[in-house]
Amino acid sequence: MLPTGSKENQIRESNNQKVHPQPMEEVTRPVQETPEALVSKIFSNISSLKSAYVQLQAAHTPYDPDKIEAADKLVISELKNLSELKHSYRENNPKPVSTSPQDSRLVSEIQEQQNLLKTYEVMVKKFQTQLQTKDSEMSQLQQQIQESNQKRMKLEKKLKLKGLSAKVSEDLEDRNEFFSLELNSDLFTTSAEASYKAIHDFSKPLINMMKAAGWDLDAAATSVEPSVVYAKRAHKKYAFESLICQRMFSGFQDKNFSVESENLSVSNESFFHQFLAIRVVDPLDILSQNADSIFGKFCRSKYLAVVHPKMEASFFGNLDQRNHVMSGGHPRTPFYQAFLKLAKSIWLLHKLAYSFDPKVKVFQVKRGSEFSDVYMESVVKNVVVELGDQNPKVGLMVMPGFRIGGSVIQCRVYLLGVKCID
Repeated sequence: MLPTGSKENQIRESNNQKVHPQPMEEVTRPVQETPEALVSKIFSNISSLKSAYVQLQAAHTPYDPDKIEAADKLVISELKNLSELKHSYRENNPKPVSTSPQDSRLVSEIQEQQNLLKTYEVMVKKFQTQLQTKDSEMSQLQQQIQESNQKRMKLEKKLKLKGLSAKVSEDLEDRNEFFSLELNSDLFTTSAEASYKAIHDFSKPLINMMKAAGWDLDAAATSVEPSVVYAKRAHKKYAFESLICQRMFSGFQDKNFSVESENLSVSNESFFHQFLAIRVVDPLDILSQNADSIFGKFCRSKYLAVVHPKMEASFFGNLDQRNHVMSGGHPRTPFYQAFLKLAKSIWLLHKLAYSFDPKVKVFQVKRGSEFSDVYMESVVKNVVVELGDQNPKVGLMVMPGFRIGGSVIQCRVYLLGVKCID
């Protein structure tokens, strides 16, 4: 037997002792939220999502890319929060069982919010698609603006060569229609209609001033076109329109429109650019920049040709305005401004005619020519041929006609031997 204190005995006693395990630290688990707290969070997130969605809508009107991007990020953030709540709920409640009416109501509310969440997700995807579309449209518009600026710079150089200031080309940037016009027969037809209307509009104040000055309009109409029998006395106005038209279109077939110009080798494209430039600018603005430009010379020469000195003296009691025009000026009187509108329309029509290749040709018909509905149009509507006269004759050519390739724009004529149907 070994001594009690021996080493072997100590080892045996140690082995016979019971080992009691030490208590381990408890693992901390996240406290599961109550359904009421979960629903409260869902409602809070839905409210925030609605607010972000409203911001996203507001950023589209007016369209603000920066605000749209910020609102879009906010919506996505709220959607992520809701998605995390949804996954959290599914992990903790894999198979929700309604054990009480209250639990059933909570499950129903949660399902409703999940459906609402899906709806918002669809809306957000829709807005993201719209945002991408807007970005694409913005890129296209920026490219169009760049191309327009390049065209403007080229046009500005050409305008300077023609005596027009840079201000004219700057004004063009604010006109959306400037670069949208296309050179075609419809554009010329519209311009021809505008020219005829301008002639008609200018004849009105001219005739009114003749009446106010005591002119005998019957005698004046007879002096313009003798031996013309008018169906109605009011039709004598066409004699004055015919006279204005003849004076304004004189030299139309010439490339420089009977105005002295050093540069006659102008391309069709350059004529069209001049048409576009002057079309959108008030004629007085052009003349104020350069009163002695080619357009200024044209206005000056045509005014002196259309308005006779005796006529002007009877209108104003002097020839001050005429002398001012002859000296190189362009008065700002209402009468002269009315004439400038007419001059501008005829000038534009000439520039447009030479923009085509081959150019547009102008044609006229003589008094006494037989009427042809192919080349002519009666200025008086609802007319019938008198008995025994099957071929009405032309009494006045009020507006010339034009040939554009194989197409014809009829000239406007006043017919003899017809009656008007009221």
